[in-house]
Amino acid sequence: MIQNIPKDFILGAASSAWQTEGWQGKKEGQDSYLDSWYKEEYFVWHEGYGPDVATNFMEKYQEDIDHMQEIGLTHYRTSINWSRFFTDYESLTVDEDYAKHISDMIDALIKAGVEPMLCLEHYELPAYLLETYDGWSSKKVVELFTNYAEIAFERYADRVKNWFVFNEPVVVQTRVYLDAIRWPHEQDTKKWMQWNHHKVLATAKAVEVYRKGNYDGRIGTILNPEVTYARSSSEADQKAAHIFDLFFNRVFLDPAVKGVYPEELIELLKKHEILFDHDEEELAIIKRNTVDYLGINLYFPKRVQAPKHAWNSETPFHPEQYYDSFELPGRRMNKSRGWEIYPKLMFDMAMRIKEEYNNIPWLITENGMGIEQEERFMDDKGTVQDEYRIEFLGEHISWLLKAVEAGSSCEGYMLWAFTDCVSPMNAFKNRYGLVRIDIENDLNRSMKQSGYWYKEMIENRRLETKD
Repeated sequence: MIQNIPKDFILGAASSAWQTEGWQGKKEGQDSYLDSWYKEEYFVWHEGYGPDVATNFMEKYQEDIDHMQEIGLTHYRTSINWSRFFTDYESLTVDEDYAKHISDMIDALIKAGVEPMLCLEHYELPAYLLETYDGWSSKKVVELFTNYAEIAFERYADRVKNWFVFNEPVVVQTRVYLDAIRWPHEQDTKKWMQWNHHKVLATAKAVEVYRKGNYDGRIGTILNPEVTYARSSSEADQKAAHIFDLFFNRVFLDPAVKGVYPEELIELLKKHEILFDHDEEELAIIKRNTVDYLGINLYFPKRVQAPKHAWNSETPFHPEQYYDSFELPGRRMNKSRGWEIYPKLMFDMAMRIKEEYNNIPWLITENGMGIEQEERFMDDKGTVQDEYRIEFLGEHISWLLKAVEAGSSCEGYMLWAFTDCVSPMNAFKNRYGLVRIDIENDLNRSMKQSGYWYKEMIENRRLETKD
């Protein structure tokens, strides 16, 4: 099957500051939450690789941008590392060395014909703010973040036209305070919801600051709604999917786009005594400052069914009281990552945005395939022949293009990630990049077969996939 790709359809790639930069030039006291976790639990990171070296983007960013130019990327998304942007988080003293790096990177991207897209927070909460104010538990952190956003816009919005406030704002507190599977392993469901709310509020306040600046561009946020499928048409399974969607998807989607939380979610939070602390002025700020567009990260579907067992009342409330996960028999799997492969979720997400969220402009900001031991697929010239990645990307982009034909406002596709990069705990175990990072040989870069495939697709504006 051959599909034509619209002229203005974005074909880019993404990464983040902390997953690429390394600690070159980092000053004392500039740890992020991720840096502190790595220092505290070095042993949980695969073979000890972490953000300390990452891909050494601080020194090698021009090499990566040269590859972006060779491939013909239209856009590149990364983040500003909030924890490195300041030397003092209270007085907002900018680290001019780091700020210059961001400026130089932006200029290099533009020179290469690649449009930069910047995110203000990709899990890079400064450790100082976690230790001093309990992180996003505090309105003080919302205030400091808003001030940080204002400074970032003042410095870079003349050149950066596409901004995102957060990347996957639900993730950190879900792993730490709801599931307690990551450092510091504190189970507190009320705190989970408080972090959720303060990130919703911070999004709205950053949007407000951006609009007051009258910048020539737009601002959105990046969410990772899990496209949720019920096991069956039964009322019980449908309810399970509905409640999962409320707690993990609509908690951010609705306030970002519609300006309000779902009433049903608020009632559930009250019922289980985990309603976040807030006032009417905060709700009014959220109502007034919805986003211009959305980034959506999608990798796999979420399948749920009605719970099979009664909830243990001795344990703290968890939304799992209302659902069990469900594994579809015969599903396609990425066995390296343990994730189901279901490309149609792209189309289904697109239609949901069209029908429920006023067809707000949006794009895929992450989608990709992580495979371990890619050395197995190297040819005699040292090129990774990653046909599995080409097939995966092609199928997902194909469903996006079908969605555009069906009236979706989807503006494009950005794969995760441009180069192999460090992921939480996973480190370099699973590789995602179009460009390989040789961690045993001075972090040298080399194009994979998928990089050449992506280049050809961009040049020809055509996608060819198997029927």
